[in-house]
Amino acid sequence: MSIPSPEREVRTAIVTGASSGLGVAMAEALGLQGFRVAIGARREDRLQQTAQKVRAAGGDCLVHVLDVAQPESIETFFSAVEAEFGFADIVINNAGLSHPAPVHELELERVRQELDVNLLGAVLVSRRFLRPLLEAGRRGDLIHITSDAARFPRPHQSIYTATKAALEAFSSTLALELEGTGIRSTVVRPGPAISEYAAGWDPKKIESLLHRWQHYGLQRHSGVMPSEAVAQAVMAAINTPPGVRLDLIEVQPEATHGSPQDESA
Repeated sequence: MSIPSPEREVRTAIVTGASSGLGVAMAEALGLQGFRVAIGARREDRLQQTAQKVRAAGGDCLVHVLDVAQPESIETFFSAVEAEFGFADIVINNAGLSHPAPVHELELERVRQELDVNLLGAVLVSRRFLRPLLEAGRRGDLIHITSDAARFPRPHQSIYTATKAALEAFSSTLALELEGTGIRSTVVRPGPAISEYAAGWDPKKIESLLHRWQHYGLQRHSGVMPSEAVAQAVMAAINTPPGVRLDLIEVQPEATHGSPQDESA
């Protein structure tokens, strides 16, 4: 005898950094499950392309410019979401960037940008998200997208690595603070994935970094995974029944047989 499943509650999700790569895949995955999705990033034209995918998948979508490094932009963004959909009960802190270079050569402006976007931005977005939920006594999910660099530090990415490790510590502390409220704080830690994360990097620099990382055993093989794989991990955390929390999900690609790195090792 089969027991009918209860009708799924329609939830409102925010995805930061939703103009490319992992953010697009996450927004589309939410749309496939009929979520109301609010997407934010600095490039509105690219956000409109993401919105088309969300709507085609079956979800409602709100597009709004968002710079997570600017508190005023965060407030404007959340106000727009609340006016359209009401309070969000899911936030995916996905916005992030990296400027690879030895720390002594990295311009101060770029150091601050990584700190502001990768860490401070996630903190500010989380604070704005949590306040109305806690006041209303509603459950929710706060997902932080980090990186396996938090576990395997990579030379020439010292600031990026530090911000992702700090974000994981922030998430773990929030999980304790929020215990018993019904609001869950979860880390999704991707390994190498297909995205536009390194799109602006000099190809020669990428080649140099890969050789350096291989030297330290940090790039064991050439396998990469589709961005949808990370999106599926995010959905697993969100769809976990109330009363259960997934603390950390690390997503890694399998090694391809006979990959160049393996053969040259």
